[in-house]
Amino acid sequence: MSQAAVTPEKPVDTNFDPATVDLKGFDIAVPEYFSQQKHWALFDRMRKEDPVHFAESPEFGPYWSITRYSDIVAVDTNHKQFSSEPAIVLPDPEEDFNVKMFIAMDQPKHDVQRKVVSPAVAPPALADLEDLIRERVGKVLDSLPVGETFNWVDLVSIEITTQMLATLFDFPFEQRRKLTWWSDVTTAGPDGGDTGLNDEERRAELRECLETFAGLWAERANQPPKNDFISLMAHNPAMQGMEPMELLGNLMLLIVGGNDTTRNSMSGGVLALNQFPAEYDKLRNDLSLIPNMVSEIIRWRTPLAYMRRTALEDVELGGKTIKKGDKLAMWYVSGNRDEEAIDRPYEFLIDRPNARKHLAFGFGIHRCMGNRMAELQIRILWEEIMKRFDFVEVVGEPAYTKSVFVHGITDLPVRVHPKK
Repeated sequence: MSQAAVTPEKPVDTNFDPATVDLKGFDIAVPEYFSQQKHWALFDRMRKEDPVHFAESPEFGPYWSITRYSDIVAVDTNHKQFSSEPAIVLPDPEEDFNVKMFIAMDQPKHDVQRKVVSPAVAPPALADLEDLIRERVGKVLDSLPVGETFNWVDLVSIEITTQMLATLFDFPFEQRRKLTWWSDVTTAGPDGGDTGLNDEERRAELRECLETFAGLWAERANQPPKNDFISLMAHNPAMQGMEPMELLGNLMLLIVGGNDTTRNSMSGGVLALNQFPAEYDKLRNDLSLIPNMVSEIIRWRTPLAYMRRTALEDVELGGKTIKKGDKLAMWYVSGNRDEEAIDRPYEFLIDRPNARKHLAFGFGIHRCMGNRMAELQIRILWEEIMKRFDFVEVVGEPAYTKSVFVHGITDLPVRVHPKK
């Protein structure tokens, strides 16, 4: 996952019309297309004109783009023909810095390692955490500077998710922003992405992450078992003897999984309600819509744009022959705008029927392990927002993550208007 957001070394020409650009061989895996919001129109055309699309990327090599909802589900649930190894992102693993994680493993090892950490986000654990989450969310919202413009991403989305991450890892609470930083480093490319780090600096940061957690592992291994991620791993035989790069990989997976989906949905929901004010009115009049709205927010934002698979044999898909060893990108962000599967997909509808029928969490054995945790945090956030504020108003243009993998928001200027 560490090369997920690779930024091309040379400036990319984005001065083109998505409606007329030649799609033959077109490489959509360019971060600037996403940060400049050109990807929507490009994916619309790809779904209609070439839904199983081949491209040669100068950064990632040859790969197939799977853009329609039905094809994505077909690939995501077919573990016999499509493998998660050696990576779930388009770049191949770095030979001299090859991290391994269970999301990029096939059965049976995937299932064994996933089962070790899943109790931390299982329904009984969520029930125990709900009051704590609500208390923390309330404190964050009560601390916001009323009457001033501020970045919702930083003061709310990152702060809430990072507090929860610290709890899930039982990480030193006062150092919790390190988790956000390591998540950003993980999903940035060798030449910097949004972090400004070069390749060696990025690796140094990830080594610090590994060293920090190795110390916590040693402590937990000599303490009674608890329900945090590190203790669960340290006390389970299935996780013993992991090489450092495998431990680092699983740490990176859990940090990113617990961070990007939730924080970008927390920001995306505010943006969507401002873009669709009638839905904000609908919410004010019926707070019982919040749980359904949470699913619609996650579909609308689709916080991780794609996942990669690798063909284990020759496969026919959408009239194309995908050869054994070929890479495929399942573009969740495209499938969640597919008119053939989702009615009025470009509209944000908080009372959408079957709102949970989205692609953002994936399908099959690799479906997002923490999906219920993400939904819980976003639900509580909006319940607490609606107690305090009549309007969270977006007052400037959002800035988007320069990334192919993380479909994120980096800056969202807002003002909050308390209830009278």
